[in-house]
Amino acid sequence: MRGGCSKPFIMDAWLSDFIAAEGLPADFAETALAICGPLAARIVADRGPPGQVVGVCGSQASGKSTLTAVLRHVLEDAGLTVASLSLDDLYLQRADRLVLAREVHPLLATRGVPGTHDVALGLAVLESLGRDGETVLPVFDKATDDRKPQGVAVAGPVDVVLFEGWCVGAVPQGDVSAPINALERERDPDGRWRTFVNAALAGPYQALFARIGLLVLLKAPSFELVLSWRQEQEAKLRARLAREGGDLKRAMTDAEVADFVAHYERLTRHILAEMPGRADLVVDLNAARRPKT
Repeated sequence: MRGGCSKPFIMDAWLSDFIAAEGLPADFAETALAICGPLAARIVADRGPPGQVVGVCGSQASGKSTLTAVLRHVLEDAGLTVASLSLDDLYLQRADRLVLAREVHPLLATRGVPGTHDVALGLAVLESLGRDGETVLPVFDKATDDRKPQGVAVAGPVDVVLFEGWCVGAVPQGDVSAPINALERERDPDGRWRTFVNAALAGPYQALFARIGLLVLLKAPSFELVLSWRQEQEAKLRARLAREGGDLKRAMTDAEVADFVAHYERLTRHILAEMPGRADLVVDLNAARRPKT
Protein backbone atom coordinates (compact mmCIF):
# COMPACT_ATOMS: atom_id res chain seq x y z
CA MET A 1 0.00 0.00 0.00
CA ARG A 2 1.51 3.28 -1.12
CA GLY A 3 0.87 6.32 1.11
CA GLY A 4 -0.48 4.23 3.95
CA CYS A 5 0.00 3.93 7.69
CA SER A 6 1.40 0.84 9.42
CA LYS A 7 -0.56 0.98 12.69
CA PRO A 8 -2.21 -2.46 13.10
CA PHE A 9 -5.85 -3.19 13.78
CA ILE A 10 -6.99 -6.54 15.16
CA MET A 11 -10.26 -7.98 13.85
CA ASP A 12 -12.54 -10.15 15.96
CA ALA A 13 -14.63 -13.21 15.08
CA TRP A 14 -16.82 -10.99 12.91
CA LEU A 15 -14.36 -11.38 10.04
CA SER A 16 -14.57 -15.19 10.08
CA ASP A 17 -18.36 -15.00 10.05
CA PHE A 18 -18.28 -12.44 7.25
CA ILE A 19 -15.97 -14.60 5.14
CA ALA A 20 -18.26 -17.61 5.60
CA ALA A 21 -21.43 -15.63 4.84
CA GLU A 22 -19.95 -14.12 1.67
CA GLY A 23 -18.45 -17.39 0.45
CA LEU A 24 -14.96 -15.88 0.39
CA PRO A 25 -11.73 -17.89 0.49
CA ALA A 26 -10.20 -18.33 3.93
CA ASP A 27 -7.11 -16.34 2.95
CA PHE A 28 -9.28 -13.27 2.42
CA ALA A 29 -8.67 -12.51 6.10
CA GLU A 30 -5.02 -11.81 5.29
CA THR A 31 -6.04 -9.47 2.47
CA ALA A 32 -8.56 -7.67 4.67
CA LEU A 33 -6.01 -7.13 7.42
CA ALA A 34 -3.32 -5.98 4.99
CA ILE A 35 -5.58 -3.38 3.37
CA CYS A 36 -8.20 -2.34 5.91
CA GLY A 37 -5.97 -2.20 8.98
CA PRO A 38 -3.54 0.47 7.72
CA LEU A 39 -6.32 2.32 5.90
CA ALA A 40 -8.49 2.48 9.02
CA ALA A 41 -5.51 3.74 11.01
CA ARG A 42 -4.98 6.51 8.45
CA ILE A 43 -8.64 7.53 8.57
CA VAL A 44 -8.70 7.60 12.38
CA ALA A 45 -5.46 9.57 12.55
CA ASP A 46 -6.63 12.12 9.98
CA ARG A 47 -10.16 12.36 11.29
CA GLY A 48 -11.81 15.57 10.23
CA PRO A 49 -15.21 17.18 10.83
CA PRO A 50 -18.40 15.10 10.58
CA GLY A 51 -19.21 13.73 7.16
CA GLN A 52 -15.59 13.13 6.13
CA VAL A 53 -15.75 11.37 2.75
CA VAL A 54 -13.36 8.54 1.93
CA GLY A 55 -13.49 7.61 -1.75
CA VAL A 56 -12.70 4.02 -2.69
CA CYS A 57 -12.11 3.54 -6.41
CA GLY A 58 -11.66 0.08 -7.91
CA SER A 59 -12.45 -1.57 -11.20
CA GLN A 60 -15.22 -4.08 -11.63
CA ALA A 61 -14.61 -7.27 -9.61
CA SER A 62 -11.65 -5.77 -7.75
CA GLY A 63 -13.28 -6.46 -4.38
CA LYS A 64 -13.98 -2.84 -3.44
CA SER A 65 -17.50 -3.47 -2.08
CA THR A 66 -16.33 -6.38 0.07
CA LEU A 67 -13.31 -4.52 1.39
CA THR A 68 -15.43 -1.45 2.08
CA ALA A 69 -17.73 -3.59 4.25
CA VAL A 70 -14.73 -4.81 6.26
CA LEU A 71 -13.33 -1.28 6.54
CA ARG A 72 -16.64 -0.04 7.87
CA HIS A 73 -16.60 -2.70 10.60
CA VAL A 74 -13.03 -1.82 11.59
CA LEU A 75 -13.84 1.88 11.82
CA GLU A 76 -16.96 1.22 13.88
CA ASP A 77 -14.89 -0.95 16.22
CA ALA A 78 -12.63 2.08 16.61
CA GLY A 79 -15.63 4.10 17.80
CA LEU A 80 -16.53 6.01 14.65
CA THR A 81 -19.99 6.27 13.15
CA VAL A 82 -19.88 5.27 9.50
CA ALA A 83 -22.20 5.36 6.49
CA SER A 84 -21.52 3.54 3.22
CA LEU A 85 -22.63 4.87 -0.16
CA SER A 86 -22.04 3.07 -3.44
CA LEU A 87 -21.89 4.96 -6.72
CA ASP A 88 -24.07 2.13 -8.07
CA ASP A 89 -26.90 3.22 -5.78
CA LEU A 90 -26.93 6.61 -7.50
CA TYR A 91 -27.90 5.20 -10.90
CA LEU A 92 -30.65 7.10 -12.64
CA GLN A 93 -34.04 5.43 -12.72
CA ARG A 94 -34.41 3.10 -15.67
CA ALA A 95 -37.04 5.38 -17.23
CA ASP A 96 -34.61 8.31 -17.13
CA ARG A 97 -31.85 6.27 -18.74
CA LEU A 98 -34.22 5.21 -21.51
CA VAL A 99 -34.91 8.88 -22.19
CA LEU A 100 -31.15 9.46 -22.51
CA ALA A 101 -30.96 6.45 -24.82
CA ARG A 102 -33.62 7.97 -27.09
CA GLU A 103 -32.45 11.56 -26.99
CA VAL A 104 -28.65 11.25 -26.75
CA HIS A 105 -27.37 7.76 -27.58
CA PRO A 106 -28.71 4.17 -27.32
CA LEU A 107 -25.69 3.04 -25.28
CA LEU A 108 -26.87 5.21 -22.37
CA ALA A 109 -29.57 2.67 -21.63
CA THR A 110 -26.78 0.59 -20.07
CA ARG A 111 -26.04 1.79 -16.54
CA GLY A 112 -22.52 2.40 -15.34
CA VAL A 113 -20.70 5.16 -17.18
CA PRO A 114 -20.70 8.83 -16.16
CA GLY A 115 -23.96 10.39 -17.27
CA THR A 116 -26.05 7.47 -15.97
CA HIS A 117 -26.00 8.55 -12.30
CA ASP A 118 -28.05 11.06 -10.32
CA VAL A 119 -25.18 13.33 -9.31
CA ALA A 120 -27.46 15.87 -7.61
CA LEU A 121 -28.82 13.10 -5.38
CA GLY A 122 -25.27 12.04 -4.51
CA LEU A 123 -24.31 15.58 -3.53
CA ALA A 124 -27.43 15.95 -1.41
CA VAL A 125 -26.77 12.66 0.39
CA LEU A 126 -23.12 13.49 1.15
CA GLU A 127 -24.10 16.93 2.40
CA SER A 128 -26.88 15.58 4.59
CA LEU A 129 -24.74 12.87 6.21
CA GLY A 130 -22.55 15.54 7.79
CA ARG A 131 -25.50 17.22 9.53
CA ASP A 132 -27.93 16.41 12.33
CA GLY A 133 -31.03 14.51 11.31
CA GLU A 134 -31.97 11.54 9.18
CA THR A 135 -30.58 10.83 5.72
CA VAL A 136 -32.17 8.25 3.44
CA LEU A 137 -29.53 6.42 1.41
CA PRO A 138 -30.75 5.32 -2.04
CA VAL A 139 -30.61 1.62 -2.93
CA PHE A 140 -30.41 0.40 -6.52
CA ASP A 141 -31.80 -3.04 -7.37
CA LYS A 142 -29.74 -4.55 -10.18
CA ALA A 143 -32.21 -7.40 -10.58
CA THR A 144 -34.92 -4.96 -11.71
CA ASP A 145 -32.44 -2.44 -13.14
CA ASP A 146 -34.10 0.31 -11.12
CA ARG A 147 -33.90 2.13 -7.80
CA LYS A 148 -35.84 0.63 -4.92
CA PRO A 149 -38.80 2.72 -3.71
CA GLN A 150 -37.49 2.64 -0.14
CA GLY A 151 -33.96 3.59 0.86
CA VAL A 152 -32.02 3.03 4.09
CA ALA A 153 -32.37 5.64 6.84
CA VAL A 154 -29.19 6.75 8.63
CA ALA A 155 -29.02 9.05 11.65
CA GLY A 156 -26.55 11.90 11.26
CA PRO A 157 -24.12 13.33 11.56
CA VAL A 158 -21.78 10.43 10.81
CA ASP A 159 -18.05 10.66 11.31
CA VAL A 160 -17.07 9.01 8.03
CA VAL A 161 -18.76 8.30 4.70
CA LEU A 162 -17.25 5.45 2.67
CA PHE A 163 -18.06 6.30 -0.94
CA GLU A 164 -17.11 3.45 -3.28
CA GLY A 165 -17.44 2.89 -7.00
CA TRP A 166 -15.62 1.88 -10.14
CA CYS A 167 -14.93 5.47 -11.27
CA VAL A 168 -15.10 7.37 -7.96
CA GLY A 169 -12.61 10.22 -8.12
CA ALA A 170 -11.97 9.88 -11.86
CA VAL A 171 -11.09 12.85 -14.07
CA PRO A 172 -11.97 13.29 -17.76
CA GLN A 173 -9.74 12.49 -20.70
CA GLY A 174 -8.47 15.11 -23.09
CA ASP A 175 -9.31 13.41 -26.38
CA VAL A 176 -11.87 10.66 -26.88
CA SER A 177 -12.17 10.85 -30.67
CA ALA A 178 -10.38 7.59 -31.51
CA PRO A 179 -12.34 4.41 -30.68
CA ILE A 180 -10.50 1.91 -28.48
CA ASN A 181 -12.61 -1.24 -28.90
CA ALA A 182 -15.24 -2.89 -31.10
CA LEU A 183 -18.12 -1.44 -29.11
CA GLU A 184 -16.92 2.11 -29.77
CA ARG A 185 -16.08 1.45 -33.42
CA GLU A 186 -19.35 -0.30 -34.26
CA ARG A 187 -21.93 1.22 -31.91
CA ASP A 188 -20.49 4.72 -31.39
CA PRO A 189 -18.79 5.44 -34.72
CA ASP A 190 -19.32 9.21 -34.52
CA GLY A 191 -18.18 9.39 -30.86
CA ARG A 192 -21.42 10.90 -29.51
CA TRP A 193 -21.66 8.45 -26.62
CA ARG A 194 -18.07 8.70 -25.43
CA THR A 195 -18.09 12.50 -25.85
CA PHE A 196 -21.24 12.73 -23.70
CA VAL A 197 -19.70 10.47 -21.04
CA ASN A 198 -16.46 12.45 -20.92
CA ALA A 199 -18.35 15.77 -20.73
CA ALA A 200 -20.48 14.47 -17.85
CA LEU A 201 -17.35 13.38 -16.02
CA ALA A 202 -15.76 16.78 -16.62
CA GLY A 203 -18.85 18.59 -15.33
CA PRO A 204 -21.24 17.46 -12.60
CA TYR A 205 -19.14 14.50 -11.44
CA GLN A 206 -16.21 16.73 -10.50
CA ALA A 207 -18.43 18.56 -8.01
CA LEU A 208 -19.42 15.22 -6.50
CA PHE A 209 -15.85 13.91 -6.35
CA ALA A 210 -14.63 17.21 -4.87
CA ARG A 211 -16.33 16.12 -1.63
CA ILE A 212 -13.76 13.33 -1.26
CA GLY A 213 -11.21 14.08 1.45
CA LEU A 214 -9.20 10.87 1.11
CA LEU A 215 -9.00 8.95 -2.18
CA VAL A 216 -8.07 5.26 -2.19
CA LEU A 217 -7.37 3.31 -5.38
CA LEU A 218 -7.52 -0.48 -5.59
CA LYS A 219 -5.30 -0.80 -8.65
CA ALA A 220 -5.79 -3.81 -10.90
CA PRO A 221 -2.71 -4.99 -12.82
CA SER A 222 -4.45 -4.47 -16.20
CA PHE A 223 -7.79 -4.09 -17.90
CA GLU A 224 -7.44 -7.60 -19.32
CA LEU A 225 -7.44 -9.00 -15.79
CA VAL A 226 -10.49 -6.91 -14.92
CA LEU A 227 -12.36 -8.66 -17.73
CA SER A 228 -11.13 -12.04 -16.52
CA TRP A 229 -12.21 -11.29 -12.95
CA ARG A 230 -15.66 -10.21 -14.09
CA GLN A 231 -16.09 -13.35 -16.20
CA GLU A 232 -15.00 -15.41 -13.21
CA GLN A 233 -17.71 -13.74 -11.11
CA GLU A 234 -20.41 -14.64 -13.63
CA ALA A 235 -19.12 -18.21 -13.94
CA LYS A 236 -19.51 -18.62 -10.19
CA LEU A 237 -23.02 -17.17 -10.39
CA ARG A 238 -23.96 -19.59 -13.19
CA ALA A 239 -22.63 -22.50 -11.14
CA ARG A 240 -24.59 -21.42 -8.07
CA LEU A 241 -27.80 -20.96 -10.04
CA ALA A 242 -27.35 -24.41 -11.57
CA ARG A 243 -26.88 -25.98 -8.12
CA GLU A 244 -29.91 -24.20 -6.71
CA GLY A 245 -32.16 -24.67 -9.74
CA GLY A 246 -32.26 -20.93 -10.39
CA ASP A 247 -32.82 -19.06 -13.62
CA LEU A 248 -29.56 -19.27 -15.58
CA LYS A 249 -30.63 -16.20 -17.57
CA ARG A 250 -29.74 -14.16 -14.49
CA ALA A 251 -26.06 -14.77 -15.27
CA MET A 252 -24.19 -13.51 -18.32
CA THR A 253 -22.11 -15.63 -20.65
CA ASP A 254 -18.44 -14.80 -21.15
CA ALA A 255 -19.30 -13.04 -24.41
CA GLU A 256 -22.02 -10.98 -22.70
CA VAL A 257 -19.61 -10.02 -19.92
CA ALA A 258 -17.03 -8.91 -22.50
CA ASP A 259 -19.64 -6.73 -24.22
CA PHE A 260 -20.78 -5.24 -20.92
CA VAL A 261 -17.27 -4.52 -19.66
CA ALA A 262 -16.41 -2.87 -22.99
CA HIS A 263 -18.64 0.02 -21.86
CA TYR A 264 -16.18 0.58 -18.99
CA GLU A 265 -12.92 -0.09 -20.83
CA ARG A 266 -11.94 3.43 -21.86
CA LEU A 267 -12.33 5.00 -18.43
CA THR A 268 -10.95 1.95 -16.60
CA ARG A 269 -7.73 2.14 -18.61
CA HIS A 270 -7.56 5.90 -18.02
CA ILE A 271 -7.99 5.47 -14.25
CA LEU A 272 -5.30 2.78 -14.05
CA ALA A 273 -2.87 5.04 -15.88
CA GLU A 274 -3.73 8.41 -14.33
CA MET A 275 -5.08 8.00 -10.80
CA PRO A 276 -2.07 6.33 -9.10
CA GLY A 277 -0.14 9.58 -9.40
CA ARG A 278 -2.62 11.57 -7.30
CA ALA A 279 -4.57 9.12 -5.10
CA ASP A 280 -3.85 9.44 -1.37
CA LEU A 281 -3.43 5.68 -1.04
CA VAL A 282 -2.82 3.11 -3.78
CA VAL A 283 -3.28 -0.61 -3.17
CA ASP A 284 -1.49 -2.49 -5.95
CA LEU A 285 -3.38 -5.75 -6.53
CA ASN A 286 -1.93 -8.88 -8.08
CA ALA A 287 -3.76 -11.29 -10.39
CA ALA A 288 -5.36 -12.99 -7.38
CA ARG A 289 -6.74 -9.65 -6.13
CA ARG A 290 -4.33 -9.64 -3.22
CA PRO A 291 -2.02 -6.74 -2.32
CA LYS A 292 1.36 -7.00 -3.98
CA THR A 293 4.18 -7.56 -1.53
